[in-house]
Amino acid sequence: MRRHASHISRKRLTAAVGVALAAALAATAPVAAEQGRNTGSDGGGAEAAGHVEVEYFTGPGSHPRRTQVPASSPLTGKERSTIKEDGDVLPIVEAGASDTKVDVVFIGDGYTASQQEDFHADVRTKWKEMAAVQPYAEYEDLFNVWAVDAHSQESGVSGDPTSDVRKNTALDSAFFCDGIERLLCVDTNKVEAYASKAADPDLVIVLGNSAKYGGAGYNAVSSPSGYDGIGTASSDHPDSDQVAVHETGHSFGKLADEYWYDESTYTGPEPGESNLTELSAAEMAAQRTKWHRWLGQDSPDGGKVGAYEGGGYHGHGLNRPTEDSIMRTLGREFNLPGREAMIAGFHQHAPVLTGLTPAGRKIGGAERMRVRASAHAQVRWYVDGSEVRRARGASSANSGSLGVPADGRAHTVTVRATDPSKAVRDPELRKLLTGSLSWQVTR
Repeated sequence: MRRHASHISRKRLTAAVGVALAAALAATAPVAAEQGRNTGSDGGGAEAAGHVEVEYFTGPGSHPRRTQVPASSPLTGKERSTIKEDGDVLPIVEAGASDTKVDVVFIGDGYTASQQEDFHADVRTKWKEMAAVQPYAEYEDLFNVWAVDAHSQESGVSGDPTSDVRKNTALDSAFFCDGIERLLCVDTNKVEAYASKAADPDLVIVLGNSAKYGGAGYNAVSSPSGYDGIGTASSDHPDSDQVAVHETGHSFGKLADEYWYDESTYTGPEPGESNLTELSAAEMAAQRTKWHRWLGQDSPDGGKVGAYEGGGYHGHGLNRPTEDSIMRTLGREFNLPGREAMIAGFHQHAPVLTGLTPAGRKIGGAERMRVRASAHAQVRWYVDGSEVRRARGASSANSGSLGVPADGRAHTVTVRATDPSKAVRDPELRKLLTGSLSWQVTR
């Protein structure tokens, strides 16, 4: 089985970086519970005892819905042992080290041992579809993609095509979950066991071997492996990639749902998520809060950014940035505030600048300082605070090429990288789009 060196500790190291994102986008759990009030059994909200909240999709171009399904049972020792010995981890896209990239992990279910090549082909197809959506398309260089093989005893998934069909599969994927035909549930504990085989999963997507439309989002499921939530999708339906993209709006962008179930009125506190507010456009502009920087701008999902009533599962009392983004309807684009949050979320996992030569150390003679910057970054080098313009864009430099004074004294060399994207305007989020490293250099 091909394995890569573990970078699990990166999850702890990036916690400090996550503070900036959390400060700007805020925590989602209290709001989710508040938004779930008075919505009925389909409204979601806080987890019931022994249950977990899932999001599901009734068809292409539909508004998602939420419900509660029974939580998965703990794995037995035999199940853990079987999973440990099962399958390989195959790189599909390798853009860089796992601690410098966003790692997307696909796990296949309903693929027999002889169908793993089919699974790998399905992963390539599904990722190509996802990567065509903005802002993924612009930032594709930030992503590693891995396929984790899971050998099922039978091909296909339960509930396909009808509710009476039962398949013996590695992850227990099943349509008609909780009696809802398009809801594709999995055993989340088995998913965690397979996902942990990958070096450092940031996003986990289960592909069920099926052409039937469906999927699910386990947004509230946390993991010892460090990822936030699980998405499921059918492998061969042409629109199932939209299910996965919507779910990443929650996991990467910390975005709220912009749809609603009924004409209920929200009466809770101001939502923490960046794409919902109780404020009008005029109030946002006056208070310089939420998406005020985007008001009046043409948005890629159509129309202009404003304050449109309805969202967070309520028809009234909450406003969303645009009429119909992908956080409301599958098949749409992220709106401008959503793209901003997604890009910042990408960079939370994939720093703009990484030192190949450890920062902070003393450098002497002709030794080179080497760095790796994201494809979008502008790289600048400085000696004692003054820019060395001829070194712009360089991924390595030494004391001679930077013109460090040959006086035998230590001088501070700093390299800075900045993603100049105009799609991120919030100053707090822009902090995630910059990075710097320094050394003490003697010549």
